[in-house]
Amino acid sequence: MAAREWFLLIVLSLIWGGPFFFAEIALRDLGPLSIVGGRVTLAALALLVYVYMSGKRMPSDVGSWGQFFVMGGLNNMIPFSLIVWGQSYIDSGLASVLNATTPLFTVALAHLLTADEKLNINKAVGILFGIIGVSVLIGPDALDNMDGQAWGKIAILGAAICYSFAGIFGRRLSRHPPSVAATGMLMASSVIMLPVALIVESPLEANPDMATWGSLLTMALLSTSVAYLIYFHILAKAGATNLLLVTFLVPVSALLLGILILGERLTGNAIIGMILIFSGLACVDGRVFRLFRRRSTS
Repeated sequence: MAAREWFLLIVLSLIWGGPFFFAEIALRDLGPLSIVGGRVTLAALALLVYVYMSGKRMPSDVGSWGQFFVMGGLNNMIPFSLIVWGQSYIDSGLASVLNATTPLFTVALAHLLTADEKLNINKAVGILFGIIGVSVLIGPDALDNMDGQAWGKIAILGAAICYSFAGIFGRRLSRHPPSVAATGMLMASSVIMLPVALIVESPLEANPDMATWGSLLTMALLSTSVAYLIYFHILAKAGATNLLLVTFLVPVSALLLGILILGERLTGNAIIGMILIFSGLACVDGRVFRLFRRRSTS
């Protein structure tokens, strides 16, 4: 990657580490569905303005909007809701580490659902490391005592699986410009999430403070609208493999924010599980192994 793409990758990791931190703040005044509904609606409006200012237009055919609604469910509505709900029970840093398993689930699902992305030995070893890491993070007694923390961790893993399905389904949106696809997906998410939040949680009766409003706006405008534009730029310039590196960096930024500002602490199990998951991601990525091979042959 060029220096510009490396810089944007680091920026993207900081931007995507933020929602875990900001959700912790917003949960003090708003329910999970209200946070997600506000986030996707504000982000959709911002991206819709960007699309029309850049001279593009949204599609009007039923097929495209059907795909937007499916993608919105898999990539926004379900995972966003699961993550924010899960953070009602677990810290933001732990949530970000569990969410980092997304590429491991994607590799396994791609092997089953696609013809051109089959498992190799590196990917298989990576998945094994990931499974062990998740088991350590959740804890050996989780199945015996299914308390809120255990369900919170399972909810984050459910979000990671949704993101994996979204990554595979998202190929069908490649005929649209990236900004149009992202806007359609967020608009579809808003159409469903906003009325659900209004009915279930009555957010209009809440009294959020400035910290909550700031967190919600930051998640919507920065961590969603701007993040998608950076994401698709890196994808076009550097490819999906290089973009995978952001998975290593997002938990680092989320952990630092949680520890430095929210006073969260990492347990021994969390550290061991994180190391195992990162090792699995390194196996899937394969760059470390290729580097060692080059050095051994030189």
